Amino acid sequence: MATSKAPLTLLIAAPRGFCAGVDRAIRIVELALERYGAPVYVRHEIVHNKFVVDSLKAKGAVFVPELDQVPDGVPVVFSAHGVPKAIPAKATERGLDFLDATCPLVSKVHRQAERLVENGRHILFIGHAGHPEVIGTFGQVDEGRMTLIETAADAEAIQPADPANLAYLTQTTLSVDDTCEIIAILERRFPGIKGPRGEDICYATSNRQAAVKDIAKRCDAVLVIGSPKSSNSLRLVEVAEREGTRARLIGRAAEIDPAWLEGVSTLGITAGASAPETLVREVVDHLALTYEIYEVEADGVEERMTFKLPRELAA
Repeated sequence: MATSKAPLTLLIAAPRGFCAGVDRAIRIVELALERYGAPVYVRHEIVHNKFVVDSLKAKGAVFVPELDQVPDGVPVVFSAHGVPKAIPAKATERGLDFLDATCPLVSKVHRQAERLVENGRHILFIGHAGHPEVIGTFGQVDEGRMTLIETAADAEAIQPADPANLAYLTQTTLSVDDTCEIIAILERRFPGIKGPRGEDICYATSNRQAAVKDIAKRCDAVLVIGSPKSSNSLRLVEVAEREGTRARLIGRAAEIDPAWLEGVSTLGITAGASAPETLVREVVDHLALTYEIYEVEADGVEERMTFKLPRELAA
């Protein structure tokens, strides 16, 4: 005897998934494989998503943690998160062909850091310790010219040697609300501190957080598709929870816990900036095996940002 499926409304956030920087980085690896043939080496994961990395591995990309593991005579790509200046310098010294897939919005932060230090300012950098983007940005200037600020408590406690010559910059994938709180503390404590001309948190991070805030108010729970290594994906979980909604990060549909969905009639779904739309569809199809799905796409900002490819691949 056939049993009827329980109804489940899926409220799909918009925008979600790939941003222009991630799209560009993946395309750089794919074009490098077409141009040079396999293998093409990539220093660090090109983006923080296992599905994407495994897909590129299947095409001939080889991911290594350090440049020393790249053999002579093969091309190497630097990840979207950016690298310290010493890395391309070392690649040049070895005569390696390299392609820089650093997101242009991260590169913009790098250039700001250089200019601020040249102008004699000490930078308070708001970010997460150990994240590749933070490591890459710190590597743009001499050691000791930047101090990491991770929390509001750090911002209250910092005692800089020269409070009159400070600046701040931020990682591009932070919580918008947390960052605003930290900046407010720094500006209160150090009225002369110089901020960036425009906001460092990237448009995609801001848009995805706003989209999750919007749907979380209308959902019983929210699933965020992304990697636990992905800063922007982790922030989406936090944003949903702050709206008073249960939220969980998953990498693939198989990670969905049926028990977690008990009592849920409206489920929000979004994806971090390095998670492809394929994984969103996989989750919807997986849920459709158990539930009668009513899918609704939320209204959201339409993103039209695109970034140019490196000169070497643009021809």
